[in-house]
Amino acid sequence: MIATPLLGAVVIMLGTLLRPPGTAAAPAADGCTTCHSALEGRLGRPAQRAAADVHIRRGLGCASCHGGDPRELGMDAHRPRAGFVGAPRPTEVPQFCARCHSRPETMRRFNPRLPTDQLARFQTSVHGRRLARGDPNVATCTSCHGVHPVRAVGDTASPVYPTNVPQTCARCHADAKRMRSYGIATTQYEQYRASVHGTALLDRGNRQAPACNDCHDNHGAVPPGVTSVANVCAQCHSATRDLFVRSPHKAAFDILGEAECTVCHGRHDIAFPTDEMIGARPPAVCARCHPGDSAGGQAAARLRAQLERLKTAMAGAETLLGQAARAGMDVTEAGLDLDEARTQLILARAVTHTASPAEVEKPVAAGRAAAARARAFGQAAIAELTFRRRGLAASLAVIVFVAVTVALKIRELERSGR
Repeated sequence: MIATPLLGAVVIMLGTLLRPPGTAAAPAADGCTTCHSALEGRLGRPAQRAAADVHIRRGLGCASCHGGDPRELGMDAHRPRAGFVGAPRPTEVPQFCARCHSRPETMRRFNPRLPTDQLARFQTSVHGRRLARGDPNVATCTSCHGVHPVRAVGDTASPVYPTNVPQTCARCHADAKRMRSYGIATTQYEQYRASVHGTALLDRGNRQAPACNDCHDNHGAVPPGVTSVANVCAQCHSATRDLFVRSPHKAAFDILGEAECTVCHGRHDIAFPTDEMIGARPPAVCARCHPGDSAGGQAAARLRAQLERLKTAMAGAETLLGQAARAGMDVTEAGLDLDEARTQLILARAVTHTASPAEVEKPVAAGRAAAARARAFGQAAIAELTFRRRGLAASLAVIVFVAVTVALKIRELERSGR
């Protein structure tokens, strides 16, 4: 018994073959989807999923990519003279897509903002160079963007939507069997998933957090070299990079061939930075290179001590203001000073990238001054609260004394009346 979809296709094909000579087929809106929607498996899926394809939504049909005559039904649509090219081989995919995506005059009709240099950039990438050497296993356009349907980048179901990019890259880069011949580690996704960037993007949905393509590029994907890591990180952390350039570490890392930011912060496993990273003793990252009794170790210890002094001053002010606020005192004004101290603490932490205690002391001193103002306000509020309580206690004592006196007088008058 012939399956229904297959039977439908057979009927269409027989109708085409048995059509009397000179008789034209009834034109169809799109013969490709009419035929292929009735099929199963790999021949039917493209047509069945066509509605989600960005090309279809822009008015491009199957023949726009695969050639052929969509007005025909059956195998007549595949006639070579109608320009039918079928599906490209994996190694042909970049050039296949570039027939439109490298032509500005074509892309202007659909999306003028879409760049048209993707093929040129892909050819400079690790993937493109390997493909040019005949490696069929590297990623091409459809490896990342998908196929049938190719979804718009802004579609949340697209493989290249920001929150989906890490999983898309991991389809290859977390596959140990696939990566074995290249000698590439497969732990990147696992490390990224637990990193400060990964948790921000994948857990909290913060699309400003970087994914793989933000550091490695999209079509021109390459590993950041030693000399470019700082510039890659500076796409988001430009102020921090500028501070680091002023430090003695910059010249030292250049001489040693170290990749700057990654020396302290790691690569894919970047953790949220804490003050514990600074200091002369483990687990501080400074201690990896600088013994505690060295000049670098002593500078690291001073940096940590400066931050701790500011945090201690802030904690004391917060305690006093909290006590006053819980007692009903208005401490809004002092809260502004405390906010200023917090801002200076953030700045001081950033300035530690200069590795200069003198530079760090500037925001630390400003922060401690702000914390001292907040603390003084809190002390004044506590003193006023104490004064009010003493005044209230004295008032209550007078009231109680008067009440007792009046009560005794009333009792005396009652006895006299009897």
